[in-house]
Amino acid sequence: MSCADKAEERTTRGNYMFELWRADEDIVKTEGEVKTMSELTTRMKRRIKRRLSGEKPTIQIGKNKVSQELLKEVEKQLDKKEMVKIKVLKSALQGEKAKQIALRIAEQTEASLVEVRGHTFMLYKHHKK
Repeated sequence: MSCADKAEERTTRGNYMFELWRADEDIVKTEGEVKTMSELTTRMKRRIKRRLSGEKPTIQIGKNKVSQELLKEVEKQLDKKEMVKIKVLKSALQGEKAKQIALRIAEQTEASLVEVRGHTFMLYKHHKK
């Protein structure tokens, strides 16, 4: 394999990874009227992540998945503290990814999705004064 072939393979692989990243970003942006990860300022994201990083998730999504009671609890905690950390248990992930569940909850609660890390995600909803 020549040097030119190796260079072409690297750029092809790099472009493929870039396309995967862009496709993932498009999924996040096309979801309804949800403020997505990119619409929050970097400072806000950093502040929320720093504040919630040491805390344990206050809500867990189990085998009942996303129910009305769960959405009410998320709304209640968002109204109280502006931000909430939620963990998706493996029993709720049958055929879905945590990011899809997070986007659905963010859309239904009109909150901003801050970050999805593994099976845990953070939501933020600004208090209306």
